[in-house]
Amino acid sequence: MLSTSLTALTYPSLAVTVGALLLAFAFEFVNGFHDTANAVATVIYTRSMRPTAAVVWSALWNVVGIFAGGIGVAYAIVHLLPVEILVSAQSRAGVVMIISLLASAILWNVGTWYFGLPASSSHALIGSILGIGLSNALLQGKPILSGINLHKLSEVALSLLLSPVLGYVLAAALLLLSKRLFTDKTLHQPPAKNGEAPPWWIRGILVTTCTGVSFAHGSNDGQKGMGLVMLILIGMMPAQYALNHDGSTVKAQQAVSRISKVVGPEGTLPVSAFEWKAISGELAHVESTLAGTTVVSGLHPDVRWGVRVNLLKIDAWLNTLSEQAIYRKNPELKAAHDDLNTLIEYVPMWVIFAIALSLGCGTMIGWQRIVVTVGEKIGKSHLTYSQGAAAELVAMSTIGIASFSGLPVSTTHVLSSGVAGTMWANRSGLNIGTVKQIAAAWVLTLPVTMLMACGLFALGKTFLV
Repeated sequence: MLSTSLTALTYPSLAVTVGALLLAFAFEFVNGFHDTANAVATVIYTRSMRPTAAVVWSALWNVVGIFAGGIGVAYAIVHLLPVEILVSAQSRAGVVMIISLLASAILWNVGTWYFGLPASSSHALIGSILGIGLSNALLQGKPILSGINLHKLSEVALSLLLSPVLGYVLAAALLLLSKRLFTDKTLHQPPAKNGEAPPWWIRGILVTTCTGVSFAHGSNDGQKGMGLVMLILIGMMPAQYALNHDGSTVKAQQAVSRISKVVGPEGTLPVSAFEWKAISGELAHVESTLAGTTVVSGLHPDVRWGVRVNLLKIDAWLNTLSEQAIYRKNPELKAAHDDLNTLIEYVPMWVIFAIALSLGCGTMIGWQRIVVTVGEKIGKSHLTYSQGAAAELVAMSTIGIASFSGLPVSTTHVLSSGVAGTMWANRSGLNIGTVKQIAAAWVLTLPVTMLMACGLFALGKTFLV
């Protein structure tokens, strides 16, 4: 175990912890000026808001979104890594893993931003996590796919693939509908060349959609930073962060009892004797360790990591059962599963504040490059007011639904595909050169970040572990 608390950290461990946390906050800062530029692109380009006011307004609503978004996406990201890696997160290799994936994602984000490409921070982060998992499996001589949580990957991959398609189709359909419903030609024209602001009611529409995209972006992308910070804290200070100190151990004990009744040999969801033998020990250990306590803070620091490992294994096992119809029809089992996860899936308030500050500050710089690409280079003609509103309304809705469902999506890809869809619906034509660049960044992000993270982790594990 590396440490039990912040005060117990040695100077080298403290330096590594602080360095890793700074990298996580840097990722969220870069995410701010890389991805949030999409939220302000239309209001700035259409002169509905002045640039300074727009980015400050967007930063504010990103922060609000972070506090309102929950933590489902945060742990969807964390659980892309298989249980075998998560239970070893307190090793030195676990620290190298976290630093490698952060460095890979940040390098790709800064590079694509420099060239003004609306690439996805979400894809960069997920690609880096997958690279770490694959590299870890290869270095240990295990089957390569054992380094990835395939169950969680299938959910995440589906959301990442479908969301841009929905953005394109729905934004195109919404634009066509708006042309039928709103006949004022001003709404369907590009911004005036003389720099004049649009009518107040158009500004109101675009500011509202910008607000919605900023809020949705904060609720989804902010959680990714939370997940990274929790990986670092849990790995470096397990006694302090392995379990939720405010979690109820009484509720967890009751949950273990309910799970045993449902999935035990005589339960309503019987499993094989082999499966039950494998997990019954984990359930029994959790129940016996928590006995006599009411909250996690009452547990001795030395046993908290062991309880976390047990709970991670139980969670992974229940996730395999969740694919069965009988699980989905058994609300008691699902409720017990959720109660157990409250001990290991949590984010302290100070982490939420730090991520909000990082994302909010990042939002207020570096937006110019992406704004020009979205406003002028996706289509052969410049973006109209109605196109901007349609693309942002669809992005706002898609990202919001994904956040509510605990699924990560790319603000960049949803919005840029929405703009492309409106260009098609408006018969404006697509700028094939820019579309190819965006598509290339989309296709390359996962493999490139996987390779970078894989290489960095292999080097770090060779020379530092």
